[in-house]
Amino acid sequence: METISTSNAPQAIGPYSQGVKVGNLLFTSGQIALTPSGEMIKNDIKAQTQQVLRNLQAVLEAGNSSLEKVIKTTIFLKNIEDFEVVNEIYEEFFKNHKPARSTVEVSRLPKDALIEIEAIALTSNP
Repeated sequence: METISTSNAPQAIGPYSQGVKVGNLLFTSGQIALTPSGEMIKNDIKAQTQQVLRNLQAVLEAGNSSLEKVIKTTIFLKNIEDFEVVNEIYEEFFKNHKPARSTVEVSRLPKDALIEIEAIALTSNP
C-alpha cells in the first residue's frame, strides 16, 4: 500500500491521505473546491466543479493514473438540482470516457462545499 500526495491539489484537511494506491488500483479521497493553496472557491457550482475535477486530476496524476483510467466516481452534491450543470463540466473533463458513477445529494459537505468527488482508478504500474 502506498500513500499518494501532491502539492498540485489541496492537502488533506483531516487525518486522511489524498489517495492510496493498492496494487494497480488508486483510491482517491473526496476532493472539494479548495485550491492547492487551501483557498475555497466562491459559492458557484460551476467554478467549484471545475476546481474539484482539477484537484482529482492532480491526485490521479501523482498516483501514476489519469482521468482516462478512472473506473468509478462518486459525486456528492449539496443540491441535486445542480446535476445538469455538474454533468456538463464532468463531460468536459472525462470527454468520451464514461466511468461508472453514483451521484447523491447530501445535507452538508466539508467547508460548506457544494460538491465533492472521489474516484477509483487504474494505475500504469503496481
